[in-house]
Amino acid sequence: MRHPPRLVALLSGAALTLAGTALAVAGTASGAPAAPVCTVEYSVTNQWTGGFQGAVTVTNHSTVLNGWSLGFSFPAGQRVGQGWGGTWTQSGAAVTVTGESWNARLDTGAKATTGFIASWTGANTAPSSFTLGGAPCATEGPTTPPTDPPTTPPTTPPTTPPTPPTTPPTSPPPTPAAGAPELSVTGNKFTDQNGAVRRLLGVNRSGGEFMCVQGHGIWDGPADDASVRAIADWKANTVRIPLNEECWLGLDNVKPEYRGAPYTAAVKDLVAKVLAHGMTPVVELHWTHGQYTGNSAGCADVHATCQKPMPNARYTPAFWTSVANTFKDDRRVVFDLFNEPYPDRATPTAAQAWTCWRDGGTCPGIGYEVAGMQDLVDAVRATGAKNLVLVPGLAYANDLSQWPAYRPTDPAANLAAAWHVYNFNTCSTETCWNDTLAPVARQVPLLAGEIGENTCGHAFTDRVMTWFDDRGLSYLGWTWNTWDCASGPALITSYDGTPTAFGTGLRDHLRALTP
Repeated sequence: MRHPPRLVALLSGAALTLAGTALAVAGTASGAPAAPVCTVEYSVTNQWTGGFQGAVTVTNHSTVLNGWSLGFSFPAGQRVGQGWGGTWTQSGAAVTVTGESWNARLDTGAKATTGFIASWTGANTAPSSFTLGGAPCATEGPTTPPTDPPTTPPTTPPTTPPTPPTTPPTSPPPTPAAGAPELSVTGNKFTDQNGAVRRLLGVNRSGGEFMCVQGHGIWDGPADDASVRAIADWKANTVRIPLNEECWLGLDNVKPEYRGAPYTAAVKDLVAKVLAHGMTPVVELHWTHGQYTGNSAGCADVHATCQKPMPNARYTPAFWTSVANTFKDDRRVVFDLFNEPYPDRATPTAAQAWTCWRDGGTCPGIGYEVAGMQDLVDAVRATGAKNLVLVPGLAYANDLSQWPAYRPTDPAANLAAAWHVYNFNTCSTETCWNDTLAPVARQVPLLAGEIGENTCGHAFTDRVMTWFDDRGLSYLGWTWNTWDCASGPALITSYDGTPTAFGTGLRDHLRALTP
């Protein structure tokens, strides 16, 4: 869902936890073996023609440092263009990263993680030596970054995968797991760790995608235990939490108090509260970096201040690497890759739009390098995360017509389709749902991640819920915020759960479904 215009402010860098090809660097002393002064992990997490993104994590094994300085040299002419998690400077080949006010103290055994974007030509050879506070660190491990991917994505969609079985094991009927489930895909159903079929039914909690980048805070309204309990009182079992990529990564156009560590801590806290009330948290990437001024542009800003047609190769894979590393040890957390793709508004043909959607790269009509859905699935799975992943379709997630033909490959086999619908969308009738949604829902689990209407009533969403109920599918209402009809569908007038006329329909429906 796109949002009403609000005041815009801009922000700066914070810690980013990334994974990739690692270079381990351990300090040594001459003579007898001694405890290392430091350990450094150098990673190239994303690479494209002429540029790459990397991360450097330093662990202090010496005395407490009240202010730290990490040094290294690029051996092949690489130039840092932007850095975060520290103050980055470069003179010739020599690069220095110093701690910022919020991470200047480095205790014994503590880590500081920094990230950067740099250019390269010819070869992208990794640095071979590092120093911490001037003390040298010996290197060991691989030094070669990933091979540069092709600049032109493949144009032929993969062969449609075989239709999986549509009915998971139900004899004898398993007992549903208590609390929020660890969700898996079984045929075209969501199942929990006991094998019981589950539906995701609940709400969206908007705010984390726009408040931080506009300089107003992190959440729009309270995110305390009482406000989360009010959602559970509606008998919701799922809360979708939209996020902002620049705020999570801590980029320097965001106020320090709303970016990086404070932002990620707030997200983790809200996720924990949702889980504590037995509900499934769906963390979702809503607003991203990348300048787009073409058809249906939401803004002309390069920063993550509106919905862009597709994720960007510069930051989005790093975002999902970090988010996946944060939550991969808790399979109750679900990942929703990208809110509402619309490359179909920028590209001239449906085939080009779906190819851009899946493969990314250089897409017609989009001026930045695109990260496709396959890139994002790969970024998540490279961390070892097995969490359920949701992948939306085209046309602001309202078109799933070619989703089965272009679906990304998932080595974890835990992928589902996400769809959005409002009364003003193209596919907003039972005829369209029967023709385009039902075939998808026969193959994979289907979640309507956003349902809503701009009428201040609930006649349309009642129809959506009935159609989904009849097929055992999942849906989430937009949105658990105290807005009015002029600024978008709002379910509540107060964070104690008092519903709007629109919200009354969802609340009463959810309560009727729950014994």
